[in-house]
Amino acid sequence: MPQNSRRQATVSGAAGRRPANGGPGPHELLDATNVRLLRELSADPRMSMSALARRLDMSAPAVTERVQRLERAGVIRGYRVTLDPAALGLPLTAFARIRPVAGQLTRIVELAEELPEISECHRITGEDCFLLKLHAASMAHIESILDRFLLYGQTTTSVVVSTPVPRRCPPLPDVP
Repeated sequence: MPQNSRRQATVSGAAGRRPANGGPGPHELLDATNVRLLRELSADPRMSMSALARRLDMSAPAVTERVQRLERAGVIRGYRVTLDPAALGLPLTAFARIRPVAGQLTRIVELAEELPEISECHRITGEDCFLLKLHAASMAHIESILDRFLLYGQTTTSVVVSTPVPRRCPPLPDVP
């Protein structure tokens, strides 16, 4: 399947937290069957419940119930399509670290939410407070995006040359 049309299952990193509905916590749900289910679903999130059931040698209703329990517990947070930014006219990817000036922390988050070119915004430790991932059509486009942030802090940017290890799901535990 081409990279620009892949879907990914989003697996939560919230192991150990109890869901608001009072059900079992995510860690309690990671038995051998659910780990196999998550591996299969991570490899092909478009797999039907009946196909997944066949792979796990279970009934479709039993698999559907397990998937729904994992969703309710926050282990599975969603399903997404992975788009190729270059195919959308945004061939450049960059990471920008931002060190905000006093009192501008919230404005940086607001601006990151407003700009569609920003695909990720992380609060980080160290001298800088934020790490942004952005996609742009050209170096001038990157510069114009960064100029918007310069009103609120100092930026340091790295342009991506290649991505030898693309985004992937976090490792699943080894369960006997």
